[in-house]
Amino acid sequence: MTLRIGLLGAGRIGRTHAGALARIGKARLVAVHDPADAAEEEVARATGARRASGEEIIAAPDVDAILIATPTDRHTAGIEAAARAGKAIFCEKPIALEPKRARACLEVVRETGARLMVGFNRRFDPDFAEVRRQIDDGAIGAVELVQITSRDPAPPPIDYVARSGGLFLDMMIHDFDMARFLLGEEVVEVSAAGSVLIDEGIGAAGDFDTAAATLKTTSGRIALISNSRRAAYGYDQRLEVHGSKGMVSAGNRRNTTVTVAGAGGYRREPLLDFFMQRYRDAYRRELEAFVDALASGSRMSPDGEDGLKALEIAVAAKRSAREHRAVRLQCSAPGHGSSGAG
Repeated sequence: MTLRIGLLGAGRIGRTHAGALARIGKARLVAVHDPADAAEEEVARATGARRASGEEIIAAPDVDAILIATPTDRHTAGIEAAARAGKAIFCEKPIALEPKRARACLEVVRETGARLMVGFNRRFDPDFAEVRRQIDDGAIGAVELVQITSRDPAPPPIDYVARSGGLFLDMMIHDFDMARFLLGEEVVEVSAAGSVLIDEGIGAAGDFDTAAATLKTTSGRIALISNSRRAAYGYDQRLEVHGSKGMVSAGNRRNTTVTVAGAGGYRREPLLDFFMQRYRDAYRRELEAFVDALASGSRMSPDGEDGLKALEIAVAAKRSAREHRAVRLQCSAPGHGSSGAG
């Protein structure tokens, strides 16, 4: 059976998801809505999906699931409306801009029995997934230290910064989820620092463009995260996990692995441009996991609790950077979320 999906939001991430769905035989995009006519028309023309309002898509009997790729401040309303309409839901991160609103939204999901998956696509990157598999197989022993580097090639538009929640809630939240995924324990303490070194407009909007965070878990495991809104050499995505028996790491991606050597030295292809290219496989694989979970009835992962945990860490990191101090988090109850590596 083909899963029929309605897309809310046809901007950059919405178009990325639409392209991923086109590569999945078990799913089909049947309807799309975006306030911008040109964006909506572009996705409709490329996929054959009909154009409709968000309300029409959520209520449509021929739509089985809703994919929410709207701006962040519209995520919770979309999740709640879709849940009450009996639809399965895939929502881009973060669920909300503050934990209280996210918890209220997840309560609606629980009350309605809706199936919800949150879009932390990096868990599905083949390289990062293999790092997790090596941890699970005991290749490096007990995890002790995780290092994650994530640097964008260029800063986003200023109007995007404020609406997205800023660097910690929009960008580094991916790394907070990945840290949970690799550490295998809940984070209980966050220390973060942020600066404006690239674009004064980002600072004027109340955000940082350069930041680092240190996370500590219940047993003392540590994650170190480095973010920048500018990397002149391309989209920089690396991670390393150190354990009691060794280390496992995943490096950057290029179009090819070809190296040319000559009298002037060695030449390699540049890094991939941005997330649409670097995580192309991950976007397809996460939507395949969503479709498969609906077909099998298995638990969604990452789910709403994972989305909430990452958001709580992001808010704590933002507070830490602003107040110049470590921030403690409540330790999560066992069995919640799906971080469990190692």
